[in-house]
Amino acid sequence: MKKNLEIYFTRIYIIKAFVIALFLSAFIYLSYFEITLRPLNSLLAIAGFYLLLGENRVVWFWSGLFIGLLWFYWISFSFVYYDLSFLIPFVILGVALVYALLFWLIGRIGSSIYLQLPLLLGVSFIDPFGFNWLKLELILIDTYFSTTLLAFGLFLSAITLFKALPKWTKSVALIPLIAAFSWNTPSSVSLPPLDVALPLMHIPQSQRWDAAYQKEAIDLNFALIEQAIAAHKELIIFPESAFPLYLNRASGLIDALKNYSQKITIVTGSLTYEEDQGFFNSSYLFQKGEMQIAHKIVLVPFGEEVPFPAFIVEIINKLFFDGAKDYQKAKEPHDFIIDGIAFRSAICYEGTNDKLFVGNPKQMIVISNNAWFSPSIEQTLQYLLLRLYAKKYQTVIYHSANSGKSGVILP
Repeated sequence: MKKNLEIYFTRIYIIKAFVIALFLSAFIYLSYFEITLRPLNSLLAIAGFYLLLGENRVVWFWSGLFIGLLWFYWISFSFVYYDLSFLIPFVILGVALVYALLFWLIGRIGSSIYLQLPLLLGVSFIDPFGFNWLKLELILIDTYFSTTLLAFGLFLSAITLFKALPKWTKSVALIPLIAAFSWNTPSSVSLPPLDVALPLMHIPQSQRWDAAYQKEAIDLNFALIEQAIAAHKELIIFPESAFPLYLNRASGLIDALKNYSQKITIVTGSLTYEEDQGFFNSSYLFQKGEMQIAHKIVLVPFGEEVPFPAFIVEIINKLFFDGAKDYQKAKEPHDFIIDGIAFRSAICYEGTNDKLFVGNPKQMIVISNNAWFSPSIEQTLQYLLLRLYAKKYQTVIYHSANSGKSGVILP
């Protein structure tokens, strides 16, 4: 047992795994600093997977741990706002260990490089505790290669063949590599004929739900609506929780928003409370004096719901969240019809979930509040994932984020 433990602390294995993780995470940090170099990203992706495939379980273990750290260290930041800052190092380590175990299983089960290949491809289908942001095909987002699962499989196959085949047959690897190329065919998707305002908002999470700042936040929203009307915009999209209250219970605000909606269509995030159902994270549409509400259908694990059996959920909520209840969720996606055009409604995390793309919506409105994790690479990672899903489903995404990257994302 001592020998088995010692091998996991072999310096060369740890260093190699760290280099692999750096190569496979660099695209996020380059994007964070607004550096997009397709040749560099392509070389880093090839090098990272080349070093990983064919390695032993120890290298796989440490690679998973470092990737978990580099991709998801920010998950712990939200605990600050629950007065649970002391849990941050434990959460960071816990998340990293989950991915370390996942990668260790690939190295342990994958007795050969040819078996490791499909197991690695399968990581994109594994969502620990319902969290689905480790999409390894995302690494190819700003490279010369396509991000489809088929192309990603061909890409990994090319690397596997080049590494495993004898020297005189390595050229065979060029066939799947070329097949994995993205040929940059122009998108046939066009923007709807709407002049849309996506206001830039950077409200700290420490202020978002502070009652002392509530009036200031509401006044800002109304000022932005008036600016959009003056600029002859047809639709304004606010971020998640732009109105930091239970909007369905604020009749005065509803009346004011309905009045404004005679001049401009408004989409905004807020909470909903129904006595017979509970709490919802919602998106509100105000159009021509009418109001519609779309509730979230995919909740954030450990943020909006605890993904465990009910008796464990109750214990965790009592211990860490003052007995708060999980949010409720709708059963199916909701489309807002704006000037005769269907827009799928999505709130933050669920905008990167296949469930929201059922029926291949042509347009989607995603509203986010990234202030929970600011400053970090979370906003960048989310934006890259939204680009991935926009490509996958050929959907135009209108993203409005507080402390994040807002904009229109084309396939």
